[in-house]
Amino acid sequence: MATDPALTLASAPAAAPAKTGAPAVEVLSAEKIYPNGTRALDPVSLTIHERELVTLLGPSGCGKSTLLNMIAGLLAPSDGRVRWWHHDFAALGAHGKRLAFVFQDATLMPWARVQANVRLPLDLARVPRAESDRRVAAALEPVGLANFGGHYPRELSGGMQMRASIARALVTDPDLLLMDEPFGALDEITRNKLDADLLELWRRKGLTIVFVTHSIYEAVFLSTRVAVMAARPGRVLREVAIEEPYPRGDAFRNSHRFAGYCQTLSELLAQASTSGRGEAR
Repeated sequence: MATDPALTLASAPAAAPAKTGAPAVEVLSAEKIYPNGTRALDPVSLTIHERELVTLLGPSGCGKSTLLNMIAGLLAPSDGRVRWWHHDFAALGAHGKRLAFVFQDATLMPWARVQANVRLPLDLARVPRAESDRRVAAALEPVGLANFGGHYPRELSGGMQMRASIARALVTDPDLLLMDEPFGALDEITRNKLDADLLELWRRKGLTIVFVTHSIYEAVFLSTRVAVMAARPGRVLREVAIEEPYPRGDAFRNSHRFAGYCQTLSELLAQASTSGRGEAR
């Protein structure tokens, strides 16, 4: 009986990551040591190519959010560097590239309607109202909120609030979308639906996405590549390419190959949880 290749990934060399375009992000031996001496990240090197959907997966405290914040330009490395399309962060806008960040919580203004929440980045950039209204409508449509722009956040479900948060990111027309466990607090049915909708957005808009999650199943379903991280100190333990065609749906979720990838990542996470070297957390 033939062996499913996905079931033997853990004992085989890591598959080469899919290179779908030029490098969008290059993390070059970037490390983070806080003033109190805590080493949050060992030197990390990671390249994310245009149109990839790369997931950072690992146990709590492994530096996933620290690395994502570096990629967002919100946190400077203590050593090493991060480059975006071969340029420093300050040059992003000048070279016609943009990034947007979707946080773990929807972080919507409760006193403002959905349209105003989504329009906020454009208001801050002083985009004329007629243009911003057009862009808000264009951002609400693909996330399924075209008819909810006049609602307040309290009138929306948790999943719909997260859709509004994604629309607020999309309204800036980003090339790079960074997402820090955006669906982690949602029920499984809602999460699966949003995962499928995110893949459709990614494919339709040609985005590059870096996605943080604790969920093995979510990582396998979404990703072109998964970077498994270990803690104490944070570092990339291994990269695994998810070499499956898109679109992906329930047939993939219920397949032996999906189970094989999940088994591989589960084994790597077990290794990650025991591979710390004892440094301060």
